Amino acid sequence: MGFPQHNHHHNAATDGVSQRVNSPRYSGPMTRRAQSFKRNNNTSSINNNQNSNSNSTHHEIDLQLNSALSETNNNPASIDGFGSALEKRQKLHHNVLKRPIGLGLRGRKRWGHLMFFVFCGICLFLGVFKFCANGWFGSALERVRHHQDGFDSHRGHLDMMDQIQGSQDYLHGEGGADIDRTLMMVASGIVDKTKDELSGLWSQPKSDTFTQCIDLPKTHKKLDEKTNGYMLINANGGLNQMRFGICDMVAVAKIMKATLVLPSLDHTSFWADESGFKDLYDWQHFIETLKDDIHIVEALPPLYAEIEPFLKTPISWSKVGYYKSEVLPLLKQHKVIYLTHTDSRLANNGLPNSIQKLRCRVNYRALKYSAPIEELGNTLVSRMRQNGSPYIALHLRYEKDMLAFTGCSHNLTAEEDEELRKMRNEVSHWKEKEINGSERRKLGGCPLTPRETSILLNGLGFKPTTRIYLVAGEAYGNGSMQPLKDNFPNIFSHSTLATKEELNPFRNHQNMLAGLDYVVALQSDLFVYTYDGNMAKAVQGHRRFEGFKKTIDPDKVNFVKLVDEFDEGKVTWKKFSSKVKKLHNDRVGGPYFREPGESPKLEESFYANPLPGCICETPTER
Repeated sequence: MGFPQHNHHHNAATDGVSQRVNSPRYSGPMTRRAQSFKRNNNTSSINNNQNSNSNSTHHEIDLQLNSALSETNNNPASIDGFGSALEKRQKLHHNVLKRPIGLGLRGRKRWGHLMFFVFCGICLFLGVFKFCANGWFGSALERVRHHQDGFDSHRGHLDMMDQIQGSQDYLHGEGGADIDRTLMMVASGIVDKTKDELSGLWSQPKSDTFTQCIDLPKTHKKLDEKTNGYMLINANGGLNQMRFGICDMVAVAKIMKATLVLPSLDHTSFWADESGFKDLYDWQHFIETLKDDIHIVEALPPLYAEIEPFLKTPISWSKVGYYKSEVLPLLKQHKVIYLTHTDSRLANNGLPNSIQKLRCRVNYRALKYSAPIEELGNTLVSRMRQNGSPYIALHLRYEKDMLAFTGCSHNLTAEEDEELRKMRNEVSHWKEKEINGSERRKLGGCPLTPRETSILLNGLGFKPTTRIYLVAGEAYGNGSMQPLKDNFPNIFSHSTLATKEELNPFRNHQNMLAGLDYVVALQSDLFVYTYDGNMAKAVQGHRRFEGFKKTIDPDKVNFVKLVDEFDEGKVTWKKFSSKVKKLHNDRVGGPYFREPGESPKLEESFYANPLPGCICETPTER
């Protein structure tokens, strides 16, 4: 309804310049001559004037239209009320020009006066014309362009609003219409962000005074050939849980002066992946990197291959003393020991610096992914950085197994909740069976839903054009991903970025696909995780080690409370967004020292924050 007004205004600018000239300063309208100078105007009026002028007598002066001496002005009222005087001058001018050239003294004076008036008239006309063309006429055109730009911009916002309109029905409760409208405005970009704000979203935390410090000391003694026995391990859990376990077991082998056999991996976890150590990691690089720390062999030597290994399950969160006093004697006695579990078998804190640094050398240098994973991972990074754009790696831990394990079902249907409950009861090693999901969510124990994640990114100030790489499996719940996709349509994953041919070697190998995601997440401009699982711990710790690359750690306790208040209409979007930004000002992956907690389960993971131990603070110059 409002759009035709813009078109009408444009026409008015083309046909109505004379209306601007018809001001208190001028009593008469501008003539056709002035209109002919408008942009894109038909030049026929000029041609007509030229033709009519060519028919006049050759010894008459061709006067400018709309000048003080013009006789072709159709309006008898002339400029500044000099109409009658002008008519007399025109008649006099006409008679004088028809006289012979030879004139007396009085005639020459009258001729000179007349020419002076002609000259003044021409100057006045040119001055008025220039003022109109550059002033009123130019400003009119400028306003037309301004309104046209505003129309185009407004139309663009409305087009995007139309695209989003049909996809916002996931919002429920009182105030849903207002919430819907607000989030549509945010998603469409109508709620603008300044350049400073946008640049700040990608800025890295300050960490100039911190550096890596995991190299072997110059006083390190060369490793001798003696060994107390061979250690077999079975790394259990998912990809990153196994990664942590391998790091710990290398440290345990160092503590007991044992020879480590290449680790075997868990094939009985949720994904039932048959990938072996050599499929996931560059095993030769692994052995070479750690050759000065421990002895590593590909398989048991023939002399020991016939020995029945002694099975041992180490106690979780143990320290050096436990392994020296409890496990080492068993190794010396049996010569071959098999540690059945590797997850969390070494404490986060209270270990010698040499052991902590060794764990980091394993994690950040020795455990290099195999060539196929590294190469395709780097290819996906290049595709994410199309045209030099930054990208977010989003670890959206909203898979079925995680929701069943945590008992979280916010925004899911009753049928989906029941399906999760059945799965939880069927997995015997999950200890908790009856869980209050609503209470756990309020305590920050649930993964953020895709909708909550979308609101988080909007609240922080990210535009809908932001490129996002999804570090996750398939999200559980019918239509659960739609809110995130609607607000951030540029979402990619290894499935959408890689071709079928490129993914063929990874088919049915979930751990190898997880390795791909790890490579892309590690190199991202920003890493965001919605649940503090092993993948989140591994990637954020590695990013800290690599120079404190920006990582957003959501304050889930306070954030979900804000989301509920926003959904209930208790806070405006502006206030909500301001609070979200304030909540996360100091949760961007910057340096801080890991501290022991009340218990190992409650304290921060060594692998999530290897400071202190593997990152050192350098003294600042004064």
